[in-house]
Amino acid sequence: MSVRRFSCTVVVTALALAGLAQATLACTTIIAGKNATADGSILVARLEDYTFNNHAKHFVVVPRVEHKAGDMLSFDNGVRVPAPAVSQRYTAMRDWNGAQFGAGGQWSEFGSNEAGVVLSATNSTEQNERAAKAAPLVADGGGVVEAILPDLILPQARSAREAVALLGRYVETLGAGETNGIEIADANEAWLFEIGGGHQWIAVRVPDDGYLTIANGMRVHDVDLGDSRNVLASPGLAAFVSEHKLLDRVDPQRFNFAKAFGKIGDSYNVDREWLVQSRLTPSSKQPVRQAQYPFYTRADRKIDVATVASILRTADYAGTPLDKRKPAAGSTQRPIAVDRNVEAHIIQVRPDMPKELQVLSWQSMGNVRDAVFLPFYLGAMQSTPQVFRQGNDDFDSHSAWWTFRSVSSLANANPGKYRPLITGWRDRLEANLRAAQPATDAMLKSLYGQNRELAINYAQRLGNGTALYALDQARELRDTLMTDLTKSTELKYTPAELDKIKGL
Repeated sequence: MSVRRFSCTVVVTALALAGLAQATLACTTIIAGKNATADGSILVARLEDYTFNNHAKHFVVVPRVEHKAGDMLSFDNGVRVPAPAVSQRYTAMRDWNGAQFGAGGQWSEFGSNEAGVVLSATNSTEQNERAAKAAPLVADGGGVVEAILPDLILPQARSAREAVALLGRYVETLGAGETNGIEIADANEAWLFEIGGGHQWIAVRVPDDGYLTIANGMRVHDVDLGDSRNVLASPGLAAFVSEHKLLDRVDPQRFNFAKAFGKIGDSYNVDREWLVQSRLTPSSKQPVRQAQYPFYTRADRKIDVATVASILRTADYAGTPLDKRKPAAGSTQRPIAVDRNVEAHIIQVRPDMPKELQVLSWQSMGNVRDAVFLPFYLGAMQSTPQVFRQGNDDFDSHSAWWTFRSVSSLANANPGKYRPLITGWRDRLEANLRAAQPATDAMLKSLYGQNRELAINYAQRLGNGTALYALDQARELRDTLMTDLTKSTELKYTPAELDKIKGL
């Protein structure tokens, strides 16, 4: 957030005002092409990690707005750009305090608009020292930053490629206040967009038959700058890198953007990259702690939501060559799932579904290890339940975010006893939701052919209803655990002592 968070692969700068939204360096992302997934969808999944573990998120729908000539899209960090004739409706997963003065922006993190464009922002990254001097960032959180990205692009873009080009123009003209990795997709293609400096960027189309994973380091390497179908970049990028000696040798056909602008080989990042690739492509026996791992890979088996959810919940390296292995000096060993996770999303864009039903987001609120991935048809959303739009940094028994987060907190009170109960509940509910999804899609697709508006309305009601049902289940589980925890603190009395107490 703007003051960036080193938890989603973002760099954190000092907070201008205490208590306002801030960014975290600790996000992990998986993007898969449509031929790499089990159901032919394009998949974008990301953890959003934060600086601390009690920062509520609000799941909102931003309405469609018609603008008049001269209207501007304005943001708290000073960015102002001409508004389109119509700002599209889009969903957003916002920080509870993103609208406060000094936050820098709404911190919407990810969303999908009515055209079916998906944007997830960001994976925070770091510049190397040479790049920082050659391509300095805009000072004081100005320019293109994580805090404004979804709200800057989603009102305007009608396709993923248009979103990439639009974001690229903003980086070139407004400059960037942070280095970030941004995931952009639609029903046809997915892209990884990386910002390497104040005005330097590159975007690479994810191959249809492959996947890539991103931690908190820049990832783009071995790409052909001349391949305009699959690679887009700031003008004169290779010449800029050569002029400022950011690489020993500049090869435009195997261009290494990550090495030129970022810090490669940090165990904080490459351990997670190795772990994801070892889970999805176990046939490839790669050494641990390489400076760079393949930019994209083919999975041994088709990738599905359950597999991705399991990977995002990986909290250690048990049973791997990295088990208990110490990182290099000055770094830390970072698992994928951490207690500071505040939400996670696994987005599927399904080209075989009607336009408004193409984007299916599996959304968790609170910590990903214990919360449930709930399905929402983002293109059909006109509103979300009030309880999914409330909560702050203080416990709120009504807030959906806090309900799921409190279940996770109770698990930590007695992991051996409570976590198996929570995991069993979570897995049963998710398995039922995933099993029902094909029939739900088929029903909605058929209904859409008969009555478009009815199908869209039903899809929204179904998503919101499912979410409220899961919320009720989570509250019941929370109350059960709280009751048991309270009982567990009671002292053990002898029968004589107990009789005496009862008689008082």
